[in-house]
Amino acid sequence: MIEIKNAEQIEKMRATGRVVATALAAMEEAATVGMTLKQLDTIGAQVLTEAGATSPFLNYHPDWAPTPFPGSICASVNDVVVHGIPGDYVIEDGDVVSIDFGAILDGWCGDAARSFIVGTPRESDQLLLKATEEALYAGIEQCHPGKTIGDIGYAINGIAKKNKLGNLWDHGGHGIGTEMHMDPFVPNEGRRGKGTKLVEGMVICIEPMFILGKKGDYYYHEDGWTILSASGGRAAHFEHTIAITADGPDILTRL
Repeated sequence: MIEIKNAEQIEKMRATGRVVATALAAMEEAATVGMTLKQLDTIGAQVLTEAGATSPFLNYHPDWAPTPFPGSICASVNDVVVHGIPGDYVIEDGDVVSIDFGAILDGWCGDAARSFIVGTPRESDQLLLKATEEALYAGIEQCHPGKTIGDIGYAINGIAKKNKLGNLWDHGGHGIGTEMHMDPFVPNEGRRGKGTKLVEGMVICIEPMFILGKKGDYYYHEDGWTILSASGGRAAHFEHTIAITADGPDILTRL
């Protein structure tokens, strides 16, 4: 069932979104060569505490996962696409770091992700991040009443194809509100005009995940959470929480 929000509820979600955006900015600013992913997780958790918010990630245990998730952030480096566990890995010069972060404040959820390069960038990585972020905004541009989930996926996949990047087409975003993951599923590939129709009051997360590789180039680590590129190609992940309004898309997870 799709949860429709009124204007007051969307404003409450915007407050949660600000917490998410603040934490992501703090972690990107703090990330340096020699820092561990666990230290980044501590920074994210501290932002939650200061805001009076909690983490929807920590101890999250869906049916398909063998164990509860052990962190407040998903921290994915280089060939880790998404759902990386924030452990003792030490960030190296030139690493691509992707942080996925969520918050719950006053009963409402927010979710966003960003990728960035620590230290000396590779040109190929810069192009990867640019294309993945471009795909995010191409998807957001479709977020008008009367458009469809298929329109979003079509726009995202078009950017992947144009840049010859691997697209996790069978993964993607989701509805969000009083729970972190809700209907509808928002895949990163779709057909124009197909799928669930967007209506005013829907709130969804859009999150393209691209790889320097081919479509379907991924596998699950034995930990049951981490998704990696099978070819070893580096990956990027960008995400925002979007409200569908009469005036078009309203990005709730930015400052």
